[in-house]
Amino acid sequence: MGNSEEPAICDMADLKLKGFNVYQIENYASRAPKYNRRDFYKVALLTCRGIVHYADKSIELNGTSLFFANPHIPYSFQLLSEKQTGYACLFTEGFLTTGERLQSLQESPLFKIGGKPVFVVSDEQKAEINAIFIKMLAEQSSDYLYKNDLIRNYINLIIHEALKMQPLENYSRHKNASARIASLFLDLLERQFPIESTERPLKLKTAQDYASNLSVHVNHLNRSVKEVTGKPTTAHISDRLISEAKALLQHTDWSISEIAYALGFEYPTYFNNYFKRMTGSVPKSERLKLV
Repeated sequence: MGNSEEPAICDMADLKLKGFNVYQIENYASRAPKYNRRDFYKVALLTCRGIVHYADKSIELNGTSLFFANPHIPYSFQLLSEKQTGYACLFTEGFLTTGERLQSLQESPLFKIGGKPVFVVSDEQKAEINAIFIKMLAEQSSDYLYKNDLIRNYINLIIHEALKMQPLENYSRHKNASARIASLFLDLLERQFPIESTERPLKLKTAQDYASNLSVHVNHLNRSVKEVTGKPTTAHISDRLISEAKALLQHTDWSISEIAYALGFEYPTYFNNYFKRMTGSVPKSERLKLV
C-alpha cells in the first residue's frame, strides 16, 4: 500500500477539505502523491500478490484482499505481481465519526495495532464490495447535496462487511521485536511533525503516550528504543520537540505563547523553563537570532 496504489491526483488540501477521496487502483507506483498520510485512514480492495508490512507483522496477499490502514500505524506494501487492481478510499476520522455515533476508529478491531487489518475476499464478496466502491466514485463526482452522508454510509457498509469476514492469518511476526518496536516509535514520533496549526496542538508528548498508542507497555518501549538506538525514549522525544520549537520560533510569526500551546505545554512558562533546561537559552533568544 504505502504509495504504490495511491493516485497522484490526490491533493492534500482538497482531501482535508472534503474529508475523503475515492479512487480506482491501477498500478500507480510511479505516480505517488505528495501528502501527509498521518491524517487519513484507508480502506482498500486489492487484487494482486504482495506483502503488507504492518506494525510488527508481515502479511502475505494472494488474490483479492480487503485492507484497513490506520495513519498512526506505520505500514508499507511490497508488490510481487506485475499488476494490481481494485479500489481505495482515504478518509479522516472526523469525516466518518460525525457526532457520537461511532467509537474512535483507533479502537476498532479493523484499525487498532493489535488487530487484523487484512481480510480474505471471496468472488461473491469482491463483486459486492466492488459495487459499493463504484457507487462511491459516482457520488464523489456528483452534485448531490447529501453525497457526504452517502459516502459515509458506503464506508460503514464496507466496514461491517469486513467485520463479518475471516481475517487473513498467514502472517509472520518480525524476529527482532526490539528493532521493530523502535522503528514503530521513531516513525510515529516523526509523524507528529511538523506542527502546521496552532489549532492542532501536539497530542503525543510522553513515552507513555507513545506506548499507549502503539499498544505496548512503556517499559518494553523504553528497553527496545534504548537497546536499538542507544538513547532513551524521552531523549528522542525531547530532541524532536526542541527541533520543532526552534523551527517554529525561526520560521513563523506565532507568539511564544502560541508555540507553547501548539507543542502541548499547558502554560507558556512551562515551555520557557523546558526550552531553557534543554538548550541553555530562552525561546525569545532563539527568535532574536534572526533579527
